[in-house]
Amino acid sequence: MSPYVLALLLFSLGLGTTMTFASSHWLLAWIGLEINTLAIIPLMAQNHHPRAVEATTKYFLIQATAAAVLLFAGTTNAWLTGQWEIQQDAHPLPVAIITLALALKLGLAPLHSWVPEVFQGLDLTTGLVLATWQKLAPLALLLQIHPPNSYLLILLGLTSTLIGGWGGLNQTQLRKILAYSSTAQLGWMVLVLQFSPSLTTLAVSVYVTTTAATFLTLKLAKATSINMLAISWAKAPALVALTPLVLLSLAGLPPMTGFTPKWLILQELSKQGLAPTATLAALTALLSLYYYLRITYTMTLTMFPNNLSGTPPWRLRTHKTTLPLACLAITTISLLPLTPAAVALVAL
Repeated sequence: MSPYVLALLLFSLGLGTTMTFASSHWLLAWIGLEINTLAIIPLMAQNHHPRAVEATTKYFLIQATAAAVLLFAGTTNAWLTGQWEIQQDAHPLPVAIITLALALKLGLAPLHSWVPEVFQGLDLTTGLVLATWQKLAPLALLLQIHPPNSYLLILLGLTSTLIGGWGGLNQTQLRKILAYSSTAQLGWMVLVLQFSPSLTTLAVSVYVTTTAATFLTLKLAKATSINMLAISWAKAPALVALTPLVLLSLAGLPPMTGFTPKWLILQELSKQGLAPTATLAALTALLSLYYYLRITYTMTLTMFPNNLSGTPPWRLRTHKTTLPLACLAITTISLLPLTPAAVALVAL
């Protein structure tokens, strides 16, 4: 792809998300989401592989459907209330439809079935953009409307954590595992969204950091399935030693950074009188922990039979940039002591 075309697409990607962030009008928010979708379509199909084209087509159809439902709900709300403002009081019916449309865009369960198939057809770099940047605009809209006392959000959040953990148990393809992981992590954010939007923002920040570190690790290891991870110890021993910590942070285990948002979310749910919901969410996190531990076990405690003659792969010098991965890994592992500062920010 031409550098000029790539720069234009990346600029459009940022423009669409920024427009949705800054908009207070449903029509402008819809336009931002459409620019965002149209900008990533060429990036997804740039490999011209049949799986990539298939994934791009599925993604386009799903996003177009969600955008059409969102526009319909915004128009219905304007018809019922006489205004297009996002942050004004809205009619409950359009708000419920908008919530479901944004859940379809995000890939929340039970509207998640497109996510693993789309991720499987993409390379890891585009998958990283899809798992992080593309989630920001719909989440921003959810944060702006956050309907009070919405059992729909709690139901979507619990279903996402459950299916996101359950769906990844029997997978061998890393991209599908990361897709289910994304669904589970988004479920945690949606659970607490109506009670503490600032806590949702913290959870999104930690999610983006840990997911980016995981994707860059797998990209550096050139691994797309669990079996391919078994030879990573020979190529990059330091990377193999670091990866389990990144994965356990993504799972939310202490003393890693990923424990902070889950700890605070469970605390907030308990404060709101939703102790059973918090208990169920904590139990579903164990499902996700299983496949993170499975990846860790394959990377560190198994050895792939390697009888190839010639230059051993661990003596080849890599020319890839590893500075972003190093910074993200340090952030992912070591920021738990800053939890009191995070609590103070959330309380503001």
